[in-house]
Amino acid sequence: MEFSKRRKLNLAGDQKNACYPHSLQFYLQPPTENISLIEFENLAIDRVKLLKAVENLGVSYVKGHEPYQSKMEAEIRKVKFSYRENLEDEYEARRKDHISHFILRLAYCQSEDLRRWFIQQEMDLLRFRFSILPKDKIQDFLKDSHLHFEAISKDEKTFPESDIKASSFSPNETGLELESVYKIPFADALDLFRGRKVYLQDGFAYVPPKDIVAIILNEFRTKLSKALALTARSLPAVQSDERLQPLLNHLSHSYTGQDYSTLGSAGKISLDQIDSLCTKSFPPCMRQLHKALRDNHHLRHGGRMQYGLFLKGIGLTLEQALQFWKQEFIRGKMDPDKFDKGYSYNIRHSFGKEGKRTDYTPFSCLKIILNNPPGQGDYHGCPFRHSDPELLKQKLQSYKISPGGISQILDLVKGTHYQVACQKYFEITHNVDDCGFSLNHPNQFFVESQRILNGGKDMKKEPIQPETPQPKPSVQKTKDASSALASLNSSLKMDMEGLEDYFSD
Repeated sequence: MEFSKRRKLNLAGDQKNACYPHSLQFYLQPPTENISLIEFENLAIDRVKLLKAVENLGVSYVKGHEPYQSKMEAEIRKVKFSYRENLEDEYEARRKDHISHFILRLAYCQSEDLRRWFIQQEMDLLRFRFSILPKDKIQDFLKDSHLHFEAISKDEKTFPESDIKASSFSPNETGLELESVYKIPFADALDLFRGRKVYLQDGFAYVPPKDIVAIILNEFRTKLSKALALTARSLPAVQSDERLQPLLNHLSHSYTGQDYSTLGSAGKISLDQIDSLCTKSFPPCMRQLHKALRDNHHLRHGGRMQYGLFLKGIGLTLEQALQFWKQEFIRGKMDPDKFDKGYSYNIRHSFGKEGKRTDYTPFSCLKIILNNPPGQGDYHGCPFRHSDPELLKQKLQSYKISPGGISQILDLVKGTHYQVACQKYFEITHNVDDCGFSLNHPNQFFVESQRILNGGKDMKKEPIQPETPQPKPSVQKTKDASSALASLNSSLKMDMEGLEDYFSD
């Protein structure tokens, strides 16, 4: 795959169909066309969004059941990837699916954990697409994927249908047609043979459609695992390209959703509301920080960064933030002059009013989970990721979570599904069966909570004194692909380093 500013190839209808004959594929051939760096970035981010949605749905719903199927289809349509065989104008969606898969191979081949996660989500995506593939297209798909599984022919109907049905471990299945049974080499059906779920004769296994997907997924896993290993070997050559290295290094743990900056939300809450909002609408990570601040009248720099930017995102203005932190620190016997000299500048800096005038945005769940783990005496971080299970259980009990709810949350934590565990906490505390979104950000938790508590309406804005506007340096827009990627790199690298210096004790 090459990168340039050349436009894409224009193909006729038959040529397009030949490129991508199906809505799903084994990704056997890498793309060879030229794409711009901007498109490279956009395709990668969209596929990350899709695979993270696949992960969340796989944990929250039973795979293959109607709620899972309908929500999966909605998520795929949202990011405009291919999913159904008979839809018109599917070329762009299938092209996007093809290229983005290979881009993510570059990003997710770098460690065993990343490879395992990527393979699992790609398998779940393939399983869903195969489940809605029309029966008359299955044989063509198998052939195009180099899987030599043939549907049983009519002249082989001498095989006893009762034996095949009994061997397929589905005694309640009726109307089984032998045309839909696949004749597969015995070595490719070892898992089914091991579970005594397949009929064997003359070195072949006769597999019904409901079991063929397991064999297909096993083949896909094997091929993709080998491909990722080969990609990892050639990765140094790719990383030597300074245009791609920053994006690939950050892609696997980048946040791609809304930044929840204070723009448009400033002044929506008053200081008197914070305590009540904490109980009703704060996620556990921020609830923990608020309690520690109220109890100790102080937070170390990691906690001030995480909580301060969260409060900024839910609507605290600069003046309110200065008042809030000063009142609390003075209660801890801090001299007002010391606060003004050592902390007020830091708060103004986080609002983009000092220093480089960078307007920092609230931390996402991924940033909280992956960066700057809490140490002794710290209260920041993610309780689901960084707390001992027994302490987490006690904390959930103090939040009046039912024993059944606590058990569900702890099971998700045990499976390392920390964001889904927080989403389950949201559903339990707001008494909803399905929150209808994938939780990726503490401020998203707050916004969705307020929407439910206010009957689907946003919070009313509190009357405040207008802040004296300060001019911001203008930013020149650019259409150059390399400059755009450099800008992305800058934003991805904007982590806690610079802000830590300002918030340090």
